[in-house]
Amino acid sequence: MEHSAFNIDRLDRRILRVLQEDAGLSNLELAERVGLSPSPCARRVRRLMTEGVITHQVAMVDPKKLGLNLTAHISVTMDRHTPERFEVFESTIQVLPEVVDCCVVTGQSADYLLKAVVRDMTHYEQFLLGQLTRIPGVTGVHSSFELRRVVTRTAVSVPGD
Repeated sequence: MEHSAFNIDRLDRRILRVLQEDAGLSNLELAERVGLSPSPCARRVRRLMTEGVITHQVAMVDPKKLGLNLTAHISVTMDRHTPERFEVFESTIQVLPEVVDCCVVTGQSADYLLKAVVRDMTHYEQFLLGQLTRIPGVTGVHSSFELRRVVTRTAVSVPGD
């Protein structure tokens, strides 16, 4: 599904940049950082949320501090390319807590790319054999494991200015 760009001005872009750095700022702190008074700042943030420009405000968590020491990037191949097959896979994958990212891809032999975060290789094996490969239609799985993360970024480039 393609979304057209939302019409935002210089102050909206400034708000988006600041919130992507720290979504935990109070409205007063945000207003001060972007050069607005609190009421118009709050209205702008509400509008950005209502229009779907801001989709979530979350806390970033270090998985290793929770004992989740292994990140797997997984290519998944499906047996048939039918809407029903994809719906079953996608609804199943959404409820697996190990999966932190999933997208449909083109240009490779895989149909999906997943990112899963688990405790260790034993946990990964349980996830792979006990859940992922049991989803109807999954015929191939190829896993790669992160040795070291070079870039972790949630912020997107805000066009303009």
